[in-house]
Amino acid sequence: MPHDMPLISTIVIGLVLAFVLGAIAQRLRISPLVGYLLAGVLVGPFTPGYVADQALSNQLAEIGVVLLMFGVGLHFSLKDLLSVRAIAVPGAVVQIVSATLLGMGLAWLMGWDMKAGIVFGLALSVASTVVLLRALQERRLVETERGHIAVGWLIVEDLAMVLTLVLLPAFANATAGAGADPQAILVSLGLTFGKVLAFLAIMLIVGRRVIPWILHYMAHTGSRELFRLSVLAIALGTAFGAAEMFGVSFALGAFFAGMVLSESELSHRAASETLPLRDAFAVLFFVSVGMLFDPMILINDFAPVLATFLIIVVGKSLAAYGIVRLFRHPDTTALTIAASLAQIGEFSFILAGLGVELQLLPQEGRDLILAGAILSIMMNPFLFTLLDRWFVRRETKAEKAERGETGAAAAAPDEHPPVAREPLPQTSLTDHVVLVGHGRVGKFITRKLTATGTPFLIIETDKSQLADLPQDGVESIIGNAADPEIAAAANVGAARCLLVAIPDAFESGQVVEQARRINPGLPIVVRVHSSAQEDHVMKYGATRVVMGEQEIARAMVSAVPDAPRQPILSSVEEADEIVDDRADESTPEPDREESLPHTFRPEADVMSGNAPEPRPSDQHADEPGR
Repeated sequence: MPHDMPLISTIVIGLVLAFVLGAIAQRLRISPLVGYLLAGVLVGPFTPGYVADQALSNQLAEIGVVLLMFGVGLHFSLKDLLSVRAIAVPGAVVQIVSATLLGMGLAWLMGWDMKAGIVFGLALSVASTVVLLRALQERRLVETERGHIAVGWLIVEDLAMVLTLVLLPAFANATAGAGADPQAILVSLGLTFGKVLAFLAIMLIVGRRVIPWILHYMAHTGSRELFRLSVLAIALGTAFGAAEMFGVSFALGAFFAGMVLSESELSHRAASETLPLRDAFAVLFFVSVGMLFDPMILINDFAPVLATFLIIVVGKSLAAYGIVRLFRHPDTTALTIAASLAQIGEFSFILAGLGVELQLLPQEGRDLILAGAILSIMMNPFLFTLLDRWFVRRETKAEKAERGETGAAAAAPDEHPPVAREPLPQTSLTDHVVLVGHGRVGKFITRKLTATGTPFLIIETDKSQLADLPQDGVESIIGNAADPEIAAAANVGAARCLLVAIPDAFESGQVVEQARRINPGLPIVVRVHSSAQEDHVMKYGATRVVMGEQEIARAMVSAVPDAPRQPILSSVEEADEIVDDRADESTPEPDREESLPHTFRPEADVMSGNAPEPRPSDQHADEPGR
């Protein structure tokens, strides 16, 4: 049966194996990318058992590349780059040149020509966005100076690789055969630049107007399906049109489509709506890359694999460390940047695949790049762990030295030092409201609390959601409210009330559980969308829940002329039936006077600190979605 349906079997087996191995990698605190690559190795032609369809995998991988590059363009920030351009631009350029020269040297030792050496070296020079951002986020470094430099550095690397993807086909065509004419190379590169500039001009002149207009029109229709489809059509259609009409790569077309779209206020929604599909095809891309890897190279070519690994982990790191220190940044910044860049990832795979396709790079080179990527990604968490331990040891020594302690006591670090994180700003607020989540619901709550002068603090994982906060001193913390350090920084122990406005009930349960540990008597109001979610958060200690659909029904019934002001239970029951789709019309309505949970009453002044007595009522909240 699987052979009759190669597309379905390739997708299903690839995703299932990627899920299993990715989960194992995550459990081992290794990047899931390693699991995805190993899944590809298992279904590839170099290992026993099922072999996926290579041709179909390559086509699925091409879609993955398009969506990956669309995401890169969508998150491209010229502002972030300009803020650290003084170090990010020269630093990235020096590091790319250094890694490329080291790669060319290794290629020369293996008897490859200069073209293969250039492609090989460039593939070793660019770090994985996924791995780098994950390492920074785990240590809350993204919004620090170190994080800004690392992200800006990564943007420069990405731009350099985009330019490489544009020029590589022209370079391959111009240098095909022996004794290529330098003038022919320049002409070919000039034509390629001309096509790219023409495409870029159309995107900047026409695309900047048409693409946002299409998205705004689709958003106003109110159809999430059409909006999601319009984003995918723009990404894939632009990539395909760029390749067909201008002869540029799918990757470049998708990158510029994302970059143009990033200027729209709907860019965040576009990113979130397409994220599941983008992630799924990105996983298939990594699986397809793993299928190309021959594990025997680890044994047969151990020395070249080791040399490749050392170029990535040692060579790149030393170059990055040196340039950061040259700009007089402290050791902590230089070492963080060096560790962040000591791996390679998705751009390296794209470049290696293109190099083999254009016959610039031998297949052995692609295998070495894949081996280096897998090993460096696996090693990266351990590098950061060593770095964390060194930071803690140094800080401990400095603190003890200040207290006048010397000798073995000052030198002995903790047996299990904690992960070195950037210290959080501690709020001085007391008797305040802690609001978790600043999406659509959270923003409405913020306006109400601001209008009433209620002291409050916001905890949000996505910094972009806080961009429209009032500039008159509203405190906020970037992070997960279930993290004990985040909760402590928000002074949950002295808070008046906790409002959990995030849409994910599972995450809400974790937040409630953590807050309840710190402050057992804290009133906690949680947003839910169903009775099952209500049961979940109440189990963890929520005081009250708010369910939007039932509150809508209650408000509409209250608007009926001459209707009684108290809730009409039958109407709310009908709303519950619509939402949960589990009403039994043949069963008489029970007396809910004792069975209804404690729910939040809008007329009760919770914010005043006088928590109202619980009463049976219908549950209510804001609309679904953040």
